[in-house]
Amino acid sequence: MSEAVVSTRIRLARNLKEYPFPVRLPADKAQEVVDKVGEALKDCGIKFHRIDADNVTDTILVSMIERHLVSPDFISNEKGRAVYLSDDNTVSIMVNEEDHIRLQVIKDGFELDEAFELADKIDNILSKKLNFAFNDRLGYLTQCPTNLGTGMRASVMLHLPALDMSGTVYRIGANLSKLGLTMRGLYGESTKPAGAFFQLSNQVTLGISEKAAIENLKNITTQLISQEMRARDGILNRIEVEDKISRALGVLKTAKLMDHNEAMQLLSLVRLGVTSKKLETLSAESIDKLIVEIQPASIMSRYSETMSAQERDIKRAQIIRKRFE
Repeated sequence: MSEAVVSTRIRLARNLKEYPFPVRLPADKAQEVVDKVGEALKDCGIKFHRIDADNVTDTILVSMIERHLVSPDFISNEKGRAVYLSDDNTVSIMVNEEDHIRLQVIKDGFELDEAFELADKIDNILSKKLNFAFNDRLGYLTQCPTNLGTGMRASVMLHLPALDMSGTVYRIGANLSKLGLTMRGLYGESTKPAGAFFQLSNQVTLGISEKAAIENLKNITTQLISQEMRARDGILNRIEVEDKISRALGVLKTAKLMDHNEAMQLLSLVRLGVTSKKLETLSAESIDKLIVEIQPASIMSRYSETMSAQERDIKRAQIIRKRFE
């Protein structure tokens, strides 16, 4: 399934019973919540480092979105917000975003069970130190009613170029809500797909267990992957598709300027060629890492936050050329 699955994520929303939701949380109380979460994490057996949102630049914050460490909502208001990151960035805990705690675990590949096991372990440790808002009938209480119950969002990042080319992916996406799922863009809610990368996640959190939600997501993901593989069988022997894939690799190896949208489209085609054994070049995993590295804010945070758009496009092309040497 590595041909179509890039990564999996488990996210748990939790709130502290003795504090109002973040939208009504005074600055001094927000700081208390940040400190309490940090203190509770000391017993997790995982080393975390803390980043206060109002102590870093906007460029760094956006680069964290690009690496899926925080959500777009997290940086909409930096005051009183912080994120705790594990050293390997597998675990990130946003504090005072929409809820007091957004615990997130990301794993490469199709590892939903493993991601949930780690998230559940950390959640259990935190629950012993913190007084989570919980109702016997409604489950975990959250600021947005759509997260009531388990407070869990499980998602899979998928690469579906064949279904994207045929337009089938959009018809499928329109029907997913009937199955309790939703399909979004690369960075979640309100974002558009880029390079045929889509996030598939559960939509229902109330009246369903975490296990049932994960099993439903796994089943639908498996069906989607099967449709993608059949669609690939139907297009990959077409000369025009093979030509697109070969040309994409040629441009990536030689271009001196590369904007973000073009890079995403070309890397998507090359990833399709690699996973379908039409090309021998970088592995799919290396391409996935490269996609994160060449995002706009990630380039600027690494090289210079004062880069112009053209300077960024020059650097992006340089990074890509070097990687494909």
